[in-house]
Amino acid sequence: MAARKQTGRGTGAQGRGRAAPGGTRKPQAKKRRFDYPRAGKGPIHRWLPSWRVVLGTALTGIAVVVGIFAAAYLTTDIPEPGDFAQAQGTHVYFADDETEMGSFAEYNREIVDFDTLPEHVGHAVVASEDRRFYENVGVDPIAIGRALWNNLRGNPVQGGSTLTQQYVERYYLGTTTDYVGKFREAILALKIDRELTKDEILADYLNTIYFGRNAYGIETAAQAYFGKPAAELTLSESAMLAGIIPSPNSWDPENNPERAQERWERTLDFMVSDGWITEAEAAEQTFPETIPHVRSDTYAGPTGYLLDMVRKELVAKAGITEEQIDTLGLRITTTIDPDAQQAAVDVVDALPEDRPENNRVALVSVDPGSGAVVALYGGPDFVSQSRNAATQDVAQAGSTFKPFTLVAALQEGIPLSTRYPSYTPMEIEGFDRPVNNYDSFNRGTIDLVEATEQSVNTTYALLNVEVGPEKSVQAAVDAGLPEDTAGLAPVPSNVLGPASPHPIDMARAYATFAAQGVRHEPHIVAEVRDAEGNTIFTADESGDEVFEPDVMAEATYAMTKVIEEGTGVRARSLDRPAAGKTGTSNEGRSAWFAGYVPQLATVVAMYQVGEDGTEESLTPFGEYASITGSTYPTTMWRDFMAAALEDVPIEDFPSRPAPTTPTFTPDAPTSDPEPTTEEPTTEEPTTEEPTTQEPTSPPAPEPTEEPTTPPEPTQEPTDEPTVEEPTAPEPPEDPPPGDEDRGGRLLPGLPDRPPGRDET
Repeated sequence: MAARKQTGRGTGAQGRGRAAPGGTRKPQAKKRRFDYPRAGKGPIHRWLPSWRVVLGTALTGIAVVVGIFAAAYLTTDIPEPGDFAQAQGTHVYFADDETEMGSFAEYNREIVDFDTLPEHVGHAVVASEDRRFYENVGVDPIAIGRALWNNLRGNPVQGGSTLTQQYVERYYLGTTTDYVGKFREAILALKIDRELTKDEILADYLNTIYFGRNAYGIETAAQAYFGKPAAELTLSESAMLAGIIPSPNSWDPENNPERAQERWERTLDFMVSDGWITEAEAAEQTFPETIPHVRSDTYAGPTGYLLDMVRKELVAKAGITEEQIDTLGLRITTTIDPDAQQAAVDVVDALPEDRPENNRVALVSVDPGSGAVVALYGGPDFVSQSRNAATQDVAQAGSTFKPFTLVAALQEGIPLSTRYPSYTPMEIEGFDRPVNNYDSFNRGTIDLVEATEQSVNTTYALLNVEVGPEKSVQAAVDAGLPEDTAGLAPVPSNVLGPASPHPIDMARAYATFAAQGVRHEPHIVAEVRDAEGNTIFTADESGDEVFEPDVMAEATYAMTKVIEEGTGVRARSLDRPAAGKTGTSNEGRSAWFAGYVPQLATVVAMYQVGEDGTEESLTPFGEYASITGSTYPTTMWRDFMAAALEDVPIEDFPSRPAPTTPTFTPDAPTSDPEPTTEEPTTEEPTTEEPTTQEPTSPPAPEPTEEPTTPPEPTQEPTDEPTVEEPTAPEPPEDPPPGDEDRGGRLLPGLPDRPPGRDET
């Protein structure tokens, strides 16, 4: 038994394996899980993976890619359209809401309804950019493969993007160049192709794509290349635009007509091959002519000042940001009348050619009933001279300030019939030196109508002392001058106009006079509508009554005499009721005419800028020996108003109240010096501020020969009021320069007058 058992164990041991030398066994080799290099294969094959490995690796890779793609597809949401895609240009129109003034745009685009476009527009783009657009699912593997093979061979790089991918890139993502961006672009293209119709994708693409000439979208492209809306594009024009999409600036027919025509022919051939048009229709086409590309600056010329004002007013008053102005596709209607604006430019352009280069002109015309700026001239070209003469520059007001003292006097109960001495020079309380009249004439004791008509400095200085300089300042501020106007101070000399307002501020003030005491804020924007046509802003045209109507009627009456018989007589040929005031500052640094009719108030200012930016005396030019308010400013005012009011009915000013008994100020000097024929004094009046006494002008309108001695003093008033105004011969429609001295031209036989003292 023992022997069998031992034998059995031995046999079993031998069956399990062969004993190693020395009584030890050799262990059995384990099978490798990864047989690489493969055992039992030749020196080359042992390094090649088996088909099982290849298949497994491929399937695993595909599964991973599909998994990543599926995860990306499920987790990717369609974003809101990018700012680029939604950005539209804002268009600015004149008051007629039809004539375009200009536009603001970060991207020059105007979105149009796809249904308004001819079918051949979309067909041309599809044929040129993505011939399988209506069959593919948003991406085109064939096109991608073709582009990859082309690029690997070193040929010019191709993208292989479908029209849908281009649409995604421009409408949602912006330009993408890296592989991650391209992958996301493909995912979005697939999703969008499932959620939008092909026509919806094509419509957005056409409104987004860049066509060159700073034109984004088919509408602005049609305007830029052919001067017409996209709804009127012909088949030939559509094929040309579609052909240049890949490189619009390089292939613009203006830059490369040969390449543009090649692309045009290619597009037509594809349209025939794809069945969009027939061969006969293609054969009928001729390469279209494009309009010249005008690289214009938005702010070029005089209109640039208006556009700059529009932009600033939208930010300040409408609460619209700069970015919104450039991208929201707003429609802005301004208050500017196109004909009146052209008239403003024309009267400045009509000035003599020898006008100095540093001579500046500002013109502002305002509707008194609303504050709407009807016309404004701020300079010849905003690009080269961006400072607006009407809103940013200032000039000494001169005698255009006197009506504020007149209004203050009327408010204090001092009637127009009040009489004051007018001799010159005159010692007046509050003035350090004698006050002189422009012409050194003594008119005797005169009423406030004649003092206004002839702009008598001494009489107005007496009036200002009696009324109180601070009340003159208050009247100016109430009318519309800002309280911080340079030089505006409660001193006796303020009546002579040392204050230097902006021309638009003076226009606001005289518009208050024209509105019979109701002050409105000047504005240039009437209305703003959004891209959907909803009104989002309307100008506030409410006003504040700051003066009594009777006071305004009296002041207006006095200023009508300036035009009828005084220093503004050049404007009398306007042939309608008008009121105004000339103004020339001390040493002739500025010349003004400010005036109005019931429906329109207009201010013209002329000044001269030195090399250091300060005002300097106006250099004579043209036909005048000195430039004063009664020369070119009055002429420009008249010519502008004649054009601006051509179709406006003639209206009378409101009737003035019954004249009161004339009075004489007891505190004023009561005796006039004896008339003299001595040379008039040239001494400047001394004041706390620089004076702005007016240059010389004769006391009677348009005399053919000016007297060489001053008139006899006016007789003191009797118990009965004298309201009859002095009469004068009718002037010719445009007085001959040799027969009058309103412009500083000296008449024969007259003594020389100090330069810059021309008007009354």
